[in-house]
Amino acid sequence: MKIDAHQHFWQLDRADYGWLTPELSMLYHDFLPDDLSPMLETTGIDGTVLVQAAPTIQETEFLLSLAEQHAFIKGVVGWVDFESKTVTGEIERLAAHPVLVGFRPMIQDIPDPHWMLRPELKPAFDALIANDLTLDALTLPLHLSNLQQLLDHYPDMRVVINHGSKPQIRQGAFDAWACDMAALAKGTSAFCKLSGLVTEAAENWTAEDLKPYVDHLLQTFGPRRLIWGSDWPVCKLGGGYQQWLSVTETLLGGLSETDRAAIFGLNAVHAYRIPD
Repeated sequence: MKIDAHQHFWQLDRADYGWLTPELSMLYHDFLPDDLSPMLETTGIDGTVLVQAAPTIQETEFLLSLAEQHAFIKGVVGWVDFESKTVTGEIERLAAHPVLVGFRPMIQDIPDPHWMLRPELKPAFDALIANDLTLDALTLPLHLSNLQQLLDHYPDMRVVINHGSKPQIRQGAFDAWACDMAALAKGTSAFCKLSGLVTEAAENWTAEDLKPYVDHLLQTFGPRRLIWGSDWPVCKLGGGYQQWLSVTETLLGGLSETDRAAIFGLNAVHAYRIPD
C-alpha cells in the first residue's frame, strides 16, 4: 500500500483557517477530494492521511465527514483543545470514529515555546495513550529540546514529527537542528515525516539543497521510522505534488525496494494503525 501520510483539505466558507489569508493567493481557494483524486491516480497513491488545518473541533468533524465519503482517506489527524477540562471526553468521543487516528495541536503557532510541557496537558496525553492514538508534533527547530523532554515523560505515546520539524533550509541552518533530531531519533521511538521540506527551502530549490536534510533524517531515524507525505496543497508553494514525489524518489533511490516501500506506505500504516 502506497500512502501519502500528510495532506489537507479546506473549504474557505468554513472560516476557521486563521493562517489562510488572501495574500497566499495560490492556496486561497477551496481544496477538496475531487481536486486531489486525479493526482493520486496518476502517481499510484492508494490512500492518504488527512491532517487538520484549523484549530477547531468543527474542522475535525468536517474532515471525518469527508473520510466517510471518500475511501482513499485512510486516516484523519484531527484537532482538540488539549487545555480543555473536557479533553478526555472529547478525545474518547472522536476516537470512536474508525478513521480518526490522532490529533495535532498546532504547536508552531502557539506563542509559548514551552507549551507542550505544561502539567495541565497531562489528561490529553494520557487520553491519546489510552485510546491508542498518535500525536502529530507540528514543531519548529526551537521546540525540539522540549519535545525530547515530553517524550521522556510519555515514552508510551506514539508520536509523528511533522515535516522534519521544519529545518531552516533557505537560511542554510543545519547543525543545531541535526543534533537535536539525532538525539530524538536515538532517545525516543518517534516517527518523522519526510514532508514539507520544499516550503522551507528557497524558491528555486534543487534536489541538492534538500539532500543533506533528507540524508540526515534517513541516517538518524532509519527507513523504518520515516514516513512520506506530500503536504498538499501547501506543497504547491514549493513546486507541487509530482515534483516533490519525484525528488524524494530520486533522493531515496539508493535504498532497497523494501525500504522504499516502508517509507512510502508501510511505516504510515504502522504509525497510524491503518488497516492494511
